Amino acid sequence: MSFSRRALLKASAAAAVFGGISAPHIARAQTAEFSYKFANNLPEQHPFVTRAREMAAAIKTETNGRFDLQVFPNSQLGSDTDMLSQVRSGGIEFFTLSGLILATLVPAASINGIGFAFPDYPTVWKTMDGELGAYVRGEINKAGLEVMEKIWDNGFRQTTSSTRPITGPDDFKGFKIRVPVSPLWTSMFRAFDASPASINFSEVYSALQTKIVEGQENPLALISTAKLYEVQKYCSLTNHMWDGFWFLMNRKAWQALPDDIKTIVARNVNAAAMNERADTEALNASVKDDLTKKGLVFNQPDPGPFREKLRAAGFYAEWKGKYGEQAWSLLEKAVGKLS
Repeated sequence: MSFSRRALLKASAAAAVFGGISAPHIARAQTAEFSYKFANNLPEQHPFVTRAREMAAAIKTETNGRFDLQVFPNSQLGSDTDMLSQVRSGGIEFFTLSGLILATLVPAASINGIGFAFPDYPTVWKTMDGELGAYVRGEINKAGLEVMEKIWDNGFRQTTSSTRPITGPDDFKGFKIRVPVSPLWTSMFRAFDASPASINFSEVYSALQTKIVEGQENPLALISTAKLYEVQKYCSLTNHMWDGFWFLMNRKAWQALPDDIKTIVARNVNAAAMNERADTEALNASVKDDLTKKGLVFNQPDPGPFREKLRAAGFYAEWKGKYGEQAWSLLEKAVGKLS
């Protein structure tokens, strides 16, 4: 399936500001034996939502209308924190959430965001579809939620700058960079001797324009939609952090489904995740070409020296202690020695 890049970039811009005008509430089918809500924070035009709607339609067809899944994108049912609370209480049956945010409930869920753990997508999927992903799902289960096997893609984060390309860890020394409010982000950039500043996304463009900060980090689609190329010259494909969306389910709602419906739902949800992964990777590639035409200068540094710097600064040792030996050993088994 192909998607309009213009539509997707507009969609990503909407996602960046966490909200927008919600679509009308869709009436539930009255004949369904089970009518469940699936909430997420992505805008209508995003391939994530397109695949979710395909998935819902397929499930309804394969169950002969017994299972009706209503998709609520664009944070229609509340903020991520609100929706996490609702899926725990049963107000929402299904919900997708970033592992970095889910970590407020399941600390192990943010481990995929460890700096420079993943050099590429094949390593991501080997890890998250493998033993570490299974471990995190087990921790999610312990927290009282059910979770699907396949994690959906939220993409790699890249570094932009108005002053210099980031070719190695030394380029981060003294570098004034905007980061989201998160211990993981702040800890990593401080380990590089950078000067991270927590700034709301709505203020990022002006902060870059007025040189309050030199650079920032975000996925390529967001760099494009926010027009950060207008106030940034370089984009270093650091791939310094990857994140995805776990497909979460209220336990009672999931257990209430007959086994045959569970099988159909799980098969279609996991297949949709695989399709969305391919869509997201293709979108990032097309956005890179577009940004190059707009004058952004790209480079792709070797992740090795960055890992060495983080190791020497004690970053990996610190987070190994927070995640515990079991989780950390599974991460290193997939990506190689970090600590």
